[in-house]
Amino acid sequence: MSENLLEIEHLKQYFPVAGSRKTVKAVDDVSFFIRKGETFGLVGESGCGKTTTGRSILRLTEPTAGKIVYDGNVIFDSETGKKADMLPYRRKMQIVFQDPYASLDPRMTVGDIVGEALDIHKLCRTRAERRERILSLLSTVGLNSEHANRYPHEFSGGQRQRIGIARALAVDPEFIVCDEPVSALDVSIQAQVVNMFEDLQKKLGLTYLFIAHDLSIVNHISGRIGVMYLGHLVEMADADEITFHSMHPYTRSLISAVPIADPKIARSSKRIILSGDVPSPVDPPSGCPFRTRCLYADGRCAEENPAFREEKPGHFVACHHLDKLNPADQGKS
Repeated sequence: MSENLLEIEHLKQYFPVAGSRKTVKAVDDVSFFIRKGETFGLVGESGCGKTTTGRSILRLTEPTAGKIVYDGNVIFDSETGKKADMLPYRRKMQIVFQDPYASLDPRMTVGDIVGEALDIHKLCRTRAERRERILSLLSTVGLNSEHANRYPHEFSGGQRQRIGIARALAVDPEFIVCDEPVSALDVSIQAQVVNMFEDLQKKLGLTYLFIAHDLSIVNHISGRIGVMYLGHLVEMADADEITFHSMHPYTRSLISAVPIADPKIARSSKRIILSGDVPSPVDPPSGCPFRTRCLYADGRCAEENPAFREEKPGHFVACHHLDKLNPADQGKS
């Protein structure tokens, strides 16, 4: 048996643009794997395709192309046309959405929100068993029995996200896509929720795809990290390797933006400021997607998209000019 729970090969997700023949290349040829019991972090600027990648893996949005293998079983393959029935996999694969305000039905009580999956998959034989299961799930995420009869508008953002986590846990999943689960929360609440994810992973043996734009949070919770830019993976390695020995200029810019608590170190660190904005995925630049904002870009970058290859054991990067990137250029190393 493979130690990988999830394998993604050449995943693509294109969306047609209304009124034209163009397409938005939200995810363009992304490949990675996630080991059982691991947290794989996916980081990048807003609009880089992180959330679309997570939703495509769960087939909430049907992928345009690629292959998805879950625990040795092919659940999507564009070449062979195979598309597995996802209902059995919904018990194994769940998602915690980014917005705790929009992801909960305001007309349903918390008990019914958490219990809906129990009803769909027929996991409880009696109403008493269902009630007991719901209260147990609420207790697991730090809520009490009184909360079961309340509605989402009666809770704070952090409490609502806990409800979303309880809903995801209701079917005893193996794999959870955490889609920026703390970005809409106050900083004081973020640490509590991240710590709860870690505790649940240890207790239940969960595997996470943790999506965020905050590299410091991703580095804290993840074993390995993939960095996305304009629909492409540009770097992937162990969390510490990404933090201290990153190779791609975009990754280095993200790391340089992470605040440092020590003022002396902060003053001596070099912030790498990128020029310009992220290009439109409707009309991406030719060659390397990062070339329009890269200090090292040349004619080759405009003509040829660099291959995503393994430069060191377990460290993958897509860049033509790794020889120009001196470790001393890194903002924080």
